[in-house]
Amino acid sequence: MRDRVEELDRLKRSVLDGPDPAASQRQHDKGKLTARERIALLLDEGSFQEIEQLRRHRATGFGLEDRRHHTDGVVTGWGTVDGRTVFVFAQDFRILGGALGEAHAQKIHKLMDLAIGAGAPLVGLYDGAGARIQEGVGALAGFGGIFQRNTKASGVIPQISVILGPCAGGAAYSPALTDFIFMVRETAQMFITGPDVVAAVTGENVTMNGLGGADVHSQVSGVTHFAYDDEPSCLHDVRALLSMLPSNNREQPPSAPSADPSDRRVECLYDLVPTDGNQPYDVRAVIEEIVDEGLLFEVQEHWATNVVCALAHLGGHAVGVVANQPSVLAGVLDIVAAEKAARFVQTCDAFNIPLVTLIDVPGFLPGVAQEHGGIIRHGAKLLYAYCNATVPRVSVVLRKSYGGAYIVMDSRSIGADLALAWPSNEIAVMGAEAAANVIFRRDIKAADDPDAMRQQKIKEYRTELIHPYYAAERGLVDDVIDPADTRAVLIRGLAMLRNKHAELPLRKHGNQPQ
Repeated sequence: MRDRVEELDRLKRSVLDGPDPAASQRQHDKGKLTARERIALLLDEGSFQEIEQLRRHRATGFGLEDRRHHTDGVVTGWGTVDGRTVFVFAQDFRILGGALGEAHAQKIHKLMDLAIGAGAPLVGLYDGAGARIQEGVGALAGFGGIFQRNTKASGVIPQISVILGPCAGGAAYSPALTDFIFMVRETAQMFITGPDVVAAVTGENVTMNGLGGADVHSQVSGVTHFAYDDEPSCLHDVRALLSMLPSNNREQPPSAPSADPSDRRVECLYDLVPTDGNQPYDVRAVIEEIVDEGLLFEVQEHWATNVVCALAHLGGHAVGVVANQPSVLAGVLDIVAAEKAARFVQTCDAFNIPLVTLIDVPGFLPGVAQEHGGIIRHGAKLLYAYCNATVPRVSVVLRKSYGGAYIVMDSRSIGADLALAWPSNEIAVMGAEAAANVIFRRDIKAADDPDAMRQQKIKEYRTELIHPYYAAERGLVDDVIDPADTRAVLIRGLAMLRNKHAELPLRKHGNQPQ
């Protein structure tokens, strides 16, 4: 037995060392870590338990029979992050370029089934050349099994994709089915068809990063949620994100006592937010003042920047914050902002994270491009997401909240549990200036001094319908609060709602807007 154990140790050491020291060096020369180095950074030290370490493919032809490396190009197993179980697979570019074949896919299938059964998060570290062409349709079927399991796990366990190298063709659809995507600049790319195919079909010449790099997907397409300059900082933030998510949809997110007093008054908000609705400000500063210790984990920070979506803590408990951003397009809702916020609301609702909505919105962005681009159906996605959410929901109107955007941004009428407002709130069908021009256009036109008449009617409309207490008088706002008390009121409200139980009608699934 001792002889056999020694033989096993030698075999496993050779697997851990990798196929070729030169291959590891080439990986490092590109600014990339190896699969095992990445796992070591992601998981707690010494916690990784590998499975199917000795798996090899059984394909023949095209030279594959001479390249039967152990692991078959993907390292799979589980470990812990801050003591909580996390499943992980990491493609190894040193072995057959990390390309997915039958055995490679079956290893991932088994790991995904284990993660779903155990009710623990799944993290995929992608660095592969797509389907293993030499294995033909068997490789494609392997992708299909991954996609099916991604969908089965959706909303059940957190799924995080980390793109650390190429992720092309069918391989790109698995990350797209997961909850969060991380990418590293320069070394990571995602696209369906590569630059050569694009050039041949369309005549467009583009680099790999120009087509599907981290900055493209974090700023233009919105495919990725986070972009980083290096792998260690990327994997550090994957750990940070996991610390804010529950292990599965049957658990609450982790919580811990906060050193930040729950009754802390935030009087600086008086100066951060101008009462003049036309004056911009950065809503991030407002969020930082309200949440525990000023810490927020912003999602899709560089895409659809007219709305801010972030994870944070209030009173030691995780919350999802959705806030209009007046410093970008005056905070209007447009196609991309609605999509971004809708996805975030759905993710928070899936994993029992309460929602706090900070509202300062002049309406939906008008224009031919928006209408032709489908602002109706895209705006409906956000409306659907809020209406369908059963987690605790608290909204605060900071300044203006006009028209359909007022309804969509978690108003009391679509199910907000608590609807609050600052004394600077203006809740109406539209702004006083626009409303006066519509309602009193004949009076204004007939007046000897149209400008004076317009100002008079604007003041009249504002006094009658847009004063700070109009919505509160009609029960559409539960309380008008001192801005300095916002943190304390939110924490008390969320504590009251912590055991909220809401059921949706029995159905197979909703048919949400597309």
